[in-house]
Amino acid sequence: MTTVPATSPPSESIQSPVREMAAIAVPVSLEMVIQLVLTFVNQIIVGTLGAAAVAAVGLSGSLTFLFFITLGALGSGTSILVARRAGANDAAGVNQTLTLSLGFSAVVASLLTVPVVLGSAGLLRLAGGAPEVTAAATPYMQVAMLSLVPGMLGWILSGALRSLGHARTPLVATTLAVVVECLAAYGLVFGVGPLPQLGVVGAAWALVLSNVLKVGLLAAQVYGPRHLARLALPRPGARRAIIAPLLRVSAPLAFTEFAWSLGGFLYAAIFARVGTQALAASQITGTLEGIFIVGSFGLMSAATVLIGRSLGAGDAAGARTWLRRITRAGLLTGLGFGVLFGLSALLVPSLFPRVGDTVHQIALVGILIAAATQVVKVRNMIVGGGVLPGAGDGKGVILGDVVGAFVVGLPLAIWWGLYTPLGVWGVFMARSLEEVVKVAIFEWRRRRLDWDRLAREHQGQDLPAAH
Repeated sequence: MTTVPATSPPSESIQSPVREMAAIAVPVSLEMVIQLVLTFVNQIIVGTLGAAAVAAVGLSGSLTFLFFITLGALGSGTSILVARRAGANDAAGVNQTLTLSLGFSAVVASLLTVPVVLGSAGLLRLAGGAPEVTAAATPYMQVAMLSLVPGMLGWILSGALRSLGHARTPLVATTLAVVVECLAAYGLVFGVGPLPQLGVVGAAWALVLSNVLKVGLLAAQVYGPRHLARLALPRPGARRAIIAPLLRVSAPLAFTEFAWSLGGFLYAAIFARVGTQALAASQITGTLEGIFIVGSFGLMSAATVLIGRSLGAGDAAGARTWLRRITRAGLLTGLGFGVLFGLSALLVPSLFPRVGDTVHQIALVGILIAAATQVVKVRNMIVGGGVLPGAGDGKGVILGDVVGAFVVGLPLAIWWGLYTPLGVWGVFMARSLEEVVKVAIFEWRRRRLDWDRLAREHQGQDLPAAH
């Protein structure tokens, strides 16, 4: 095996544990907060077109997100493997894993984009939105799907940068990209200056522009003058030894992310059947929730990177220690941001003055219901999204997501939302109960992990010797 000590973050040995964790978690969380805040600004821009426009973007967005988050598992898998290679000081392994992952993801995303664009109208009709919502959502989704390929490449490069100790770089790239997206959305929705007035579709073109810009910035940082990695396609005989662990780690993540995002899409379909106002309110609630829950999102990345490095170095005690530190931090951030999320309900009428009083009232109660389980959601994010996948327990992640959503949450949402007087409140309650079920399953699986065995298995075993 070729070893290059510089692969590991140079400051790792001198940072305190809190600073080391914060060096990954804070930039990731800030990146997500900035992205969601400006996405929320875009939603406000679209909201000036009325409740139907907000519902259209939300409905198409929930379906588009399904494809993004499923393929995003390749980015998470790459981040885990790169972290292990960094922990083992294997620069050649980092280069080969990243190169092969980028090429594989580009091919898969391209093959998926074409049929989804062509079948957007049919997929949206299955969601059951009102005719005016579906009519506006179809062109939006067709354009938004064009950002899938650059979006996936950006996801992979961001994860690799964090694993290599450069978590601030994706933060800068994302900030620049979403600012451009916000400005472009405003210009293209309303036709400012020389830009055409495209209405809702203008926001989709802004999304495409943002993703293309972001992947360009990230690629320049990874492969440019900083030389953090280099393109290095392994020999044909060695490619299987890289693809196999990538798929072994990513496939369970892809399945569970697909199941989770499919559940989100089905919840949106249930809200749509309750009514357009319920759907619009659910999208406002979900966007606000995203802004506050991503304050803890970086802890999931911290778990992936720090536990992955420990396992790659054969340090089981270190992996257990990082688990305790990160889950404790998740409890504190979940409580703090949960309170702020609940208070944000007071801002809905002023942020969305044209969607109507009924939407305001639904969003108010929906936010309070969702805020009550914020701590549980953060725990699920850390354990189900970071700890279990990094430890190779894909079955536990699948079990939690499938049982929580498809055995408990969605059936109750259909029953309470469509067949009882609870109506829209029943759907919000069912989503919260789903999180409670998931946390019980994830904690059960976490307690079953054998960290000593995992450290022995992952130390230097993911890749063959580099030549």
